[in-house]
Amino acid sequence: QVQLVESGGGLVQAGGSLRLSCAASGNTFSSNAIEWYRQAPGKQRELVARISSGGVTVYLTSVKGRFTISRDNAKNTAYLQMNSLKPEDTAVYYCNARTLDNYSYWGQGTQVTVSS
Repeated sequence: QVQLVESGGGLVQAGGSLRLSCAASGNTFSSNAIEWYRQAPGKQRELVARISSGGVTVYLTSVKGRFTISRDNAKNTAYLQMNSLKPEDTAVYYCNARTLDNYSYWGQGTQVTVSS
């Protein structure tokens, strides 16, 4: 069983930065891929960034060059550094731990609001 707790969301002006954290319980963190999703009101949840257990990263095209996903296995924590934020980045951001057998554990989400 894995429990995830996101933090770091908030209200920021356009052009600003936020760093989201995803703290995981359990002892399987290092073997899980970590994904950040977001869901804006009235829209489907979308994958924003992913980091494999080996550190390979993938990004949504619209956030490439602005967002950086990373992980610290010693701290059982993953991060999403978000720079040059835009109003269209406003959403609830969710952390997902994906196990080797493709099972997902979700966090409760953290709200990010970018004002213009």
